Amino acid sequence: MIQSINDIFMFNEIGTITTMREVIITIFISFILSVMISYTYIKTYKGKFYSQTFAHTLIIVGVVIAIVIVAIGSNIARAFSLAGALSIIRFRSTIGDPRDIAFIFFVLGAGLASGAGLFLPAFVFVILLCGLIFLLHYMDFGARDGKQKILKIMVPENLNFEGLFDDILEEHLEEYSLMSIRTTSLGTMFELVYSIRSKGINEEKNLMDEIRSRNGNLNVTVLLDEQLMNN
Repeated sequence: MIQSINDIFMFNEIGTITTMREVIITIFISFILSVMISYTYIKTYKGKFYSQTFAHTLIIVGVVIAIVIVAIGSNIARAFSLAGALSIIRFRSTIGDPRDIAFIFFVLGAGLASGAGLFLPAFVFVILLCGLIFLLHYMDFGARDGKQKILKIMVPENLNFEGLFDDILEEHLEEYSLMSIRTTSLGTMFELVYSIRSKGINEEKNLMDEIRSRNGNLNVTVLLDEQLMNN
C-alpha cells in the first residue's frame, strides 16, 4: 500500500535521485543552467539574426539530458536500451556553424552534470565557461583584418562555370573559397556562393564588373556579413 506520494517516485535502482522533490530540483537546476547557456549564445551571436528556435532547443536539450541521466542511473541495461532508442533519431536539418555545435556540447555537459546530481560543479562549470565566452566575444578574439564577405554569382545553366572565375577572383581577392552551388529560377540558372576577403576597398566594383562580363551580365551580389547567407 502506498504510504505517501513520494513512494510513487521512488527509484531505488537509480543513483541518488530517489524522490519527486529531488527530480523536480534536478529539472529546475538543469533548466536554469540551460537558460544561462542559451542567453550567452544569444548575446554573443555574431550574425545579424540568431535562431530563436535554436535558443529554445538548447534549453530543452539540457533538461532532457538531465532526465535521461536520472532515468539511466547505474542500471547498465537501461543505459543500453536508451542508447538504442536514441540512435534511431535523425535530424532533418544540419548545423552549419561549428559554434552552434559547441553550444550543444556545452548544454549536454551541463545536463549530464545536473542529472548526475553534481549541482555545484555544474553551476561552476556553466558560470565560468559563460564568462569566458563573453570575454572572448568582447575581445573579438581570433578576428582577422577586414570582414569576411559572401559573393553570389548567377550563371546560366548552359555555361560551364568550373574554374571560369578563378583568375578574376585571384586577381582581386586576398582569399576565396567556393561554399555551395545550387540551381535557381526553376533550374534555368546556377548560383555560386563564395566566401571571400577582398584586398582593398575599391576592388569589389572591379571584381563585379569583370564577373558580369563572363556570366552574361547576370546578377552578382556581395554580402557584407557571412551570416546573411543563411537568412
